[in-house]
Amino acid sequence: MAKEKVKDVKKKKVKKEKKNKTNEGFFKNLKREISMVKWPSGKDLIKYTIATVVLCIILVLFFEFLDFILAYIKELFN
Repeated sequence: MAKEKVKDVKKKKVKKEKKNKTNEGFFKNLKREISMVKWPSGKDLIKYTIATVVLCIILVLFFEFLDFILAYIKELFN
């Protein structure tokens, strides 16, 4: 019975060690991957932000126009 408890304790220690090694490897790989990312410059960031906002405005206007037209057509048939 005492041997079984010792084996269980050893298994738990081994599992914890493996888990810790896996986490350490994950964070090391994560740090390495993040360092390889090419981050945009400030000018590029502003350019992309403006393009995104303009596209959103265009889409809002398109769908509002479409909603207006469909509502008008619905009123014609009622």
